[in-house]
Amino acid sequence: MGERAFGWLVVNRFLGTDKFRDIAARLVSAAEAHGARIALKYNDELLPALCGGACGAFDMLPGEKPDFVLFYDKDIRLAAELEQRGMRLFNSSRAIELCDDKALTHAALKGAVPMPLTYSAPFTYENVGYTELSFAERFAEALGFPLVIKEVCGSFGQQVYLAHSMEEVGRILRSVGGRRVIFQRFIKESAGRDLRLNVVGGKVIAAMERTSGSGDFRANITIGGSMRKHTPTPAEEAIAIRAAELLGLDFCGADLIGSENGPLLIEVNSNAHFKSIYDCTGVNAADEIIAHILRSIGA
Repeated sequence: MGERAFGWLVVNRFLGTDKFRDIAARLVSAAEAHGARIALKYNDELLPALCGGACGAFDMLPGEKPDFVLFYDKDIRLAAELEQRGMRLFNSSRAIELCDDKALTHAALKGAVPMPLTYSAPFTYENVGYTELSFAERFAEALGFPLVIKEVCGSFGQQVYLAHSMEEVGRILRSVGGRRVIFQRFIKESAGRDLRLNVVGGKVIAAMERTSGSGDFRANITIGGSMRKHTPTPAEEAIAIRAAELLGLDFCGADLIGSENGPLLIEVNSNAHFKSIYDCTGVNAADEIIAHILRSIGA
């Protein structure tokens, strides 16, 4: 490693919105402020080079080999390919995979982190869908109505549904086709309110409370929620940090809700957006992430 650490920031070519460009710009700026060199790389330029070259041949990749890879994308195949070539990724491909599938997240944390009662729907094929709903009836009997149905892959509060009857369950399952879902107990006392805790390097660096502004049971900012700075309790911090540890995450956004029995984890985001939490708290997650990476590689 040279005097100045050199890294790649890997992002998705096809998410060219202002929000994603802002994330990349903040991370590049933070790296420069810490004296590191960083090159922006798009997934569509890296994966074809990897797949088209000789097995293990690094020279198929453009530029110098990085000391670290800040992988701010969900292209798990690319992440795994880079790891196979000896690169240190933040976050790892396995951590991203566990977070990108809510059923896998729940399975990895079950029994170790308090979460709402959750059931994973059985696998079906996308061109078939759920043609028989006796499993859903059993889930509904255990969870009660209303209940929450979530597609296992989804962000920004999208692909999350509230069902008040078996008729609505059937309608939701028909609409998702064969995409995988989980069923989750609805925690009525937390409706329209949740917490986002940002964790970096095993510490909670910032937290905010999100509240629905429209009566929606979801509180995400993207769908109209409001935010305010939150001071997490020791129990809330412990849940977020434990989840990050068990999932192998260097950094994440952990979403919690309140319940009669204390805080519950509902979701973990491996590459959480941090503009909102910066606007709310003044904490620059990009700076914390870069600092953690440089400490981890001894730079």
